[in-house]
Amino acid sequence: MIKLYPYILVLLLVVSCKEKTNKKGKDATSGATKIVNVIHYPKEHHLKNVKQLTFGGDNAEAYWNSQSDTLVFQATNKKWGMSCDQIYTMALTDDLSKGAIPNMISNGQGRTTCSYFLPGDDTIIYASTYLGDVNCPLVPKKEDYEGKYIWPVYSDFDIFVADKNGKQLKQLTHTPGYDAEATVSPKGDKIVFTSMRSGDLELYTMNIDGTDVKQVTSELGYDGGAFFSPDGTKLIFRASRPKIPEAIKDYKDLLAKGVVMPTNMELFVCNVDGSDLKQITKLGNANWAPFFHPNGKKVIFSSNYHRKKHDGFNLFMINVDGTGLEQVTYDGVFDAFPMFSPDGKKLVFSSNRNNNGTHDTNLFVADWVE
Repeated sequence: MIKLYPYILVLLLVVSCKEKTNKKGKDATSGATKIVNVIHYPKEHHLKNVKQLTFGGDNAEAYWNSQSDTLVFQATNKKWGMSCDQIYTMALTDDLSKGAIPNMISNGQGRTTCSYFLPGDDTIIYASTYLGDVNCPLVPKKEDYEGKYIWPVYSDFDIFVADKNGKQLKQLTHTPGYDAEATVSPKGDKIVFTSMRSGDLELYTMNIDGTDVKQVTSELGYDGGAFFSPDGTKLIFRASRPKIPEAIKDYKDLLAKGVVMPTNMELFVCNVDGSDLKQITKLGNANWAPFFHPNGKKVIFSSNYHRKKHDGFNLFMINVDGTGLEQVTYDGVFDAFPMFSPDGKKLVFSSNRNNNGTHDTNLFVADWVE
């Protein structure tokens, strides 16, 4: 999944990193103009014992192993010697606060994204551009697209398997164009991913070994960031659905240039084969990074629908039938990429909280409270 980072200008007020807020600052739900260095906001009653795991750079998409004790994630941190995203693992007991570098899984070439543990936790899938170019790919400039916020969809991305020591074992996708955003079914039998092989960004499934590729979605728009339900029978994903002629033209024109504009996305649920497709949010703006609650009846996701200027993201939960919307986090800038641990006891997520006024996005873990 491509990262959505809100590079906006804000006035940051530095306070203690203890679990408290600055009473003079605006509430995060109102579009805060003063962002304080807080790890845990009082309204975040679903979270307990919030702990910061990384300390600088851009850290995102942290996903659990089956034992709920290790994470695999992507990060850009020049202090670690890398200029664009690479894949790393860390145990919950690892301490990165004093500059330690986690274990790198990817080969350090090209750009990577979307890693996930395969069954048994001894191997990891991730996408990389390195076969197209060992250098970091160019990042599109907003000024080249009339100031629009865009994501690059690099055509060199393919999906690979590596072991825990970083030894690359297998290439799973070989078709021209974007193949990335792969996640694995809890049943251990299937991988879901996003691909451009049809000419549009659609969801596909394949077996763990890369065989038996099947197309899941087919409607025009960017379908991505898919995850399986706890029982492995359904998929949750976010998608853009341009309808009017002008929006369709914009989408196709941008896609032809290898970019998409992810500012209008909603959440959808379907069976693994694509049947019984249902839209579960109609909030407007950007709703993305969904993940099933351990009970399979709810979804946690990131949204900016509640901000007047849509200048920040928080985590929300919603029932799979689209009812019961509830705000979960209250950071003033950015919370996203939530994932429940397989045992249902913890939630890991990415946030701009407690970043000393920088653009750093760090990983946080918390005990989950129903």
